[in-house]
Order: sequence, then C-alpha cells, then structure tokens
Amino acid sequence: MRVFKAILAVAALVAAPLLAAAPVQAEPAAPSLVKTTKVDDRHSIFSVHSAAMDRNIDMQVFHAADNSAPRPVLYLLNGAGGGLDSLNWYTQTDIDKFFADKNVNIVIPVGGAFSYYTDWQRDDPSIGRQKWTTFLTKELPPIVDAALGTSRTNAIAGVSMAGGAALALAQAAPTLYKAVGAYSGCAETSTPVGRQFVRLVVEGRGRADAANMWGEDNDPAWTNADPYVNAEKLRGMYLYLSSGNGLPGVHDTLANPRLLDSPLMLANQAVTGGIIEAATNACTHHLADRLAALNIPATFDFRAGGTHSWGYWEDDIHNSWPGFAKALGIG
Repeated sequence: MRVFKAILAVAALVAAPLLAAAPVQAEPAAPSLVKTTKVDDRHSIFSVHSAAMDRNIDMQVFHAADNSAPRPVLYLLNGAGGGLDSLNWYTQTDIDKFFADKNVNIVIPVGGAFSYYTDWQRDDPSIGRQKWTTFLTKELPPIVDAALGTSRTNAIAGVSMAGGAALALAQAAPTLYKAVGAYSGCAETSTPVGRQFVRLVVEGRGRADAANMWGEDNDPAWTNADPYVNAEKLRGMYLYLSSGNGLPGVHDTLANPRLLDSPLMLANQAVTGGIIEAATNACTHHLADRLAALNIPATFDFRAGGTHSWGYWEDDIHNSWPGFAKALGIG
C-alpha cells in the first residue's frame, strides 16, 4: 500500500508541470483597425481585424473631398471574386475620379469571394470561415466611423453576387443604411431559379458547399436571406436597382477598353455575360413587381441592352449617385 501511495505521489508530481504547461485558449482579438496605409491624399488602405472571422480584411478607402465636417459613407461590394482579382470597383471603374469632388467616404472591402457576404452556418473546407453579415453590419461601421470621423450615415451598393447581398444586408440591419443599390443582382435565394443562381456562384465557381452557407434545401435560412420574400424590410430606404436584358449594348464592342481589343474577350462578354444578365434581369423584374405590390418606392433602370459587365456598372454608380446623395443628406 505504501509503495502504491508513493507511486501516486510521484505521478502527481510529474503530471503537475505537464498540466500547468497546457496551452490556454486565447480569446479572439476584438475588431480593430490594425493598419492604415496611405496611397495618396484621398486614397488609403485600411486593414481591419474581424473577430467573427478571426482574420484581417483590407479596405480600399477613398476619403471625402472635404473632411472638415463629418461625412457619410458609401460601402461598395465587389462581385463574385470579392475584389481579390482584377474584376473590382477600383480597377474596372472610374470611382476615384468620379467621387473626387464629392463629400462622401467610399469604403470597398476586399474579400468575401463566393460568400454572398452573409454569415455561413459552418466553416467551409474550400473558402473557410465566412461571417460577413456580422462583419459588415456590426464590426466594421464603428471602426470606419471612428477612423474617418463620419456622420454615421451610410449607403451600400453591390454588383452581381453582391447586388442581392446588398439588399439582404440592408434587411439584416434596417437602421444602418439610408440607400441601397443592386446592380445586375438576383434578389432571390429561395426560389428554384434563385437557388440555382446561388449554386452556380458558390459551388460552380467557388468550389464550396452551399449547404455550409444556408443548410439543406429545406432549411429556413434560404428564405430568411431572400430579399424578395423579405422586401417589406426595405421600406423607407432609397432603392436603386438595375439590369440589362442580356443583348449586346453600348459596352459590348471592341471600343470598350476593358476588352483590350480582344475579339475573344468580347465574345465571352457577349455570350456568357449575356446569359447571366438575362437571368438577373428576370430576378430584378420579379423584385420590381414585389415592391410595387407592397407600395415600396424604388428606382429601376431596365436597360434596352447590356451584358453582365463592368461598363454598365460604372454607368450604374453614376446614375444612382444623385438619389444616393439626397438620401445621405448631401444632395
């Protein structure tokens, strides 16, 4: 018995330092502005830490023309690639010049590829942890407001995948945004067509599993995220929605500098971009009917031609700006 007790005592002494050395699970770092990089007098890059996603997210930031007084913020969301590729607001449009004389801060998150800018139910093996609703509506705005000294008045707009996402984010945080723009987006997630569109982006391009985002087909999360179903939550905001019909338009020629004088790029834009735009056109018409039935005012621009491409989205930001400026109190 004495020998047994001695063994236990020695074992306890040996185990004690091992237990003490066990790592302590650290608390996630709080959301914060990690770094600011000045590009020029009006252009900065913010690196913002997201506690929800436990990583840093970069922002392209264009400062208001005159920041002697608090100014509003327009958040611009990139399309399916999240701005990580060359297809983004900064490289494909003239936003730096267009907003150079305007008293609004422009904030463009870089990231969120194939995520629908929503909170996913589970981490995905292909694209990791996606908690964009939390980040964009809760974590980011206070950081931007403090860093830029804003008026705490916001608008949001997005293209393609981010068109419907912008509407869904506004519905998730109805007091956060005064105006919403959806350019060539499909504002349906619970219909067969809407689900197929989502899967083409998430699974076809992102190689991720849409079930990790909103669950299986019968999960109510698909309906909860649907801007069409939840359209009532858009009441009181300035809404600008646009789409072409998929037929070649003014930007579907080799005169478009984005096509680099390439007939192959033109053919891809006309065919692939035409098919996608025809689908978003149908979705946008459905939403127009829904908003009309609910007597919710909205501005719609249904172009007589036009494909799913950046020339038209540059036009959209120009055309929607007067309504945005008025909603933000600077027009």
